[in-house]
Amino acid sequence: MQILNHTTTPNRVQRPLKVMQFGGGNFLRAFVDWMVHVLNQETNFNGDIAIIKPTAGGDYAELKEQDGLFTVVLDGIKNGKLVAEKTLVTEVQQVIHSYNEWAAYLKLAENEDLRFIVSNTTEAGIKFNAEDKFDVNPPKEFPAKLTVWLYHRFKHFKADPSKGCILLPCELIEDNGAALKKAVLQYADHWKLEDGFKNWVNTSNHFCSTLVDRIVSGYPSDRAKEIEQELGYKDDLLVAGEYYHSWVIQANETVQKELPFAQTDLNVEFVDDLAPYREMKVRILNGAHTSMVPVGYLAGIRFVKEAMENEEVSSFVESLLLEEAAKTLDFPDDVKNKFVGDVLDRFRNPLLKHQLISISLNSTSKFVARLLPTLKDYYNAQGKLPKRIVFGLSAMLRFYKGEFNGENITLNDDKSVLDFFASEWHKVDDGTSSLAAFVNDVLKNTTIWGEDLTQIDGLTNSVAKNIENIEAEGVTVCLKNL
Repeated sequence: MQILNHTTTPNRVQRPLKVMQFGGGNFLRAFVDWMVHVLNQETNFNGDIAIIKPTAGGDYAELKEQDGLFTVVLDGIKNGKLVAEKTLVTEVQQVIHSYNEWAAYLKLAENEDLRFIVSNTTEAGIKFNAEDKFDVNPPKEFPAKLTVWLYHRFKHFKADPSKGCILLPCELIEDNGAALKKAVLQYADHWKLEDGFKNWVNTSNHFCSTLVDRIVSGYPSDRAKEIEQELGYKDDLLVAGEYYHSWVIQANETVQKELPFAQTDLNVEFVDDLAPYREMKVRILNGAHTSMVPVGYLAGIRFVKEAMENEEVSSFVESLLLEEAAKTLDFPDDVKNKFVGDVLDRFRNPLLKHQLISISLNSTSKFVARLLPTLKDYYNAQGKLPKRIVFGLSAMLRFYKGEFNGENITLNDDKSVLDFFASEWHKVDDGTSSLAAFVNDVLKNTTIWGEDLTQIDGLTNSVAKNIENIEAEGVTVCLKNL
């Protein structure tokens, strides 16, 4: 069977390059790129995408070999009916590695058609690093790379206000648009770039905070051959997800007019205030994922669907959402209960093969963004710790040992975080530190948590006791006793 590339798609249309996208992972391809495809099919948007590799590792070789082509496979419910859609996305026109092809990356800044910038660099991606230098190609952090690119565009088009961009970050941090803008302006100050550039950033570019929602499980290995047989070509970049999708964008009328989502059936909503949407989604959907991963994994479960079929883990997740997370949200009970029910139904989608290990990327920063605010709000309102969120935190600390019951766990986090956990667990293993001291040292690490978590009354003891119980009895017994 022939591999998917330009020869299998002879009628591919090349459109003006309008979107620059930082990241070519499963989520952006099955969410933003799929939406751009729908816009091209159903409206006069008429735009293609350039994908930028923002980090040094990997090279998007498969994406280049397939000429940017890939198939999105979506299953779920649409207008009350079960649907199974397979869409060939033809919009990725260029794939550029920012570390190996810096000149090509900067050349994109000279493209007058380019208008939209999308990113998904995880919760840890939008930050300022004073060690980044303007003339080091490329600087390390994503906002630093973006600042250099915007400056190149500013100079090339001589500060033309019409050549500013609409930025739509998809990172799951609060006010992601404002955070990205702040980082760009920090770099502009740090590098002593002229005031004219900062004024152009402020007045000619639209940094929109957005909230994304779609479960994307990745390559459907168990049914790939069957899908490829139906498609008639081999696609190593098949990406599967649920049909359900939501993109809430805080933006003005200018942005709304340039993104004609209203002419489609896409669930995209433009709003004046993103905060209530974000809080519910992050605390319930994303919070459920982040708590489920270490608990389920240490219970011997490897997929989200299996977690929802396991009585103890499923009950843990549902109770965490209804009895802890939902209690911190200022919405009517029926609204919260429906949202929780929808989330659990989505997790139970029989065709989504969502690996827990793939969701575990940067679990520490995800806990800070998704569960720590809930833990603190619950404690302040109820006068006690939310025991399930605390258990999830405990399981995560044990997960970060990198092995359980003789089986290695592939951890994926910032190197400094992994080095810290490896060092702390080594002290426990060689007897130079106790488990209680380990928990205390970890929770005191303000670099990881943003604050000293040992200051939360009772948390250190509860976490240490939970880890002891996990070691002695196993996760399943612990969940029964919660």
